[in-house]
Amino acid sequence: MSSRTTEDTYESQNDQRLDELHSKIRTLRSVTTDIHDDAERQNLTLDNTNDTFSSLSSSLSHSSRRAAQAFGLSGPGSVRQTRIILYTVAVFLFFWLLWKTQGFWWTSAGEV
Repeated sequence: MSSRTTEDTYESQNDQRLDELHSKIRTLRSVTTDIHDDAERQNLTLDNTNDTFSSLSSSLSHSSRRAAQAFGLSGPGSVRQTRIILYTVAVFLFFWLLWKTQGFWWTSAGEV
């Protein structure tokens, strides 16, 4: 009878170890599934980011081409570029003269 009790003890220990092993396998499978799902989400995010940057690049190149045409930097009519440069210089000169004359008037008013 002693041998039967020992076998039952070993059998129950084996069953307990087998249950523990199944539990560990389920946990490992769950972790593996979570890692796979996270990798898929990250791949989708990277794809969306790539699409967004491609769209931005396309829009930026289109805008730069339109700006170049508008300012006469490409194609016929480069006279517009010269006019824009002259207007810009004139505006800076106007503000510089305004700044100098205001400084003159302010110092004159302060001395009186």
